[in-house]
Amino acid sequence: MGIDTITQFPLETLVAAPESRESKALPVLRKAHLSDVPTLFKLIHQYAVEEVMLPRALPELYEDVWEFTVAEKNGQVAACGALRLYNAEIAEIRSLCVDPHQKTVGLGRAVTTQLMHEAQSLGLKRVFALTVVPGFFSKMGFYPVERDALPQKVWRDCLQCEKYFRCDEVAMVFDLAYLSRKSAHAHP
Repeated sequence: MGIDTITQFPLETLVAAPESRESKALPVLRKAHLSDVPTLFKLIHQYAVEEVMLPRALPELYEDVWEFTVAEKNGQVAACGALRLYNAEIAEIRSLCVDPHQKTVGLGRAVTTQLMHEAQSLGLKRVFALTVVPGFFSKMGFYPVERDALPQKVWRDCLQCEKYFRCDEVAMVFDLAYLSRKSAHAHP
């Protein structure tokens, strides 16, 4: 394993759909590399075209590559997500997406959990997501909040969004103190 390989997420908790069990290779979770940026762009772009997430420009991805964690499966990046810091207490999980051919094997859950552990290790108190799939985040322990409960600078991206006046995203929050209590009760 490389120095940037992440081992925090317990891979045995990945839930695979019956039809995907033929692929036995477990994913490797790691911080993104500059060489991953074209793949990140492609993954994000396909969801942006469907208006499921905001597009990210290629130069922006190069600038912010350090925010991204990827799930690599069979040597290929199959999922990604970013942790955008807003202040010493809160961060956003954003640009979370999974290769459509890998959707039911738990990669989104793995990346999300890893980003939450990263936020916890930074001493943050909460993470949030703006999403059109609140059910996914709800299963992860997030709960809905009013948008104005989030810092104003969160809306910087909203000003550039085509759906600004018809936004269908739900603000979901996770309190990291819960993750700390859960970890404290885990078996060694």
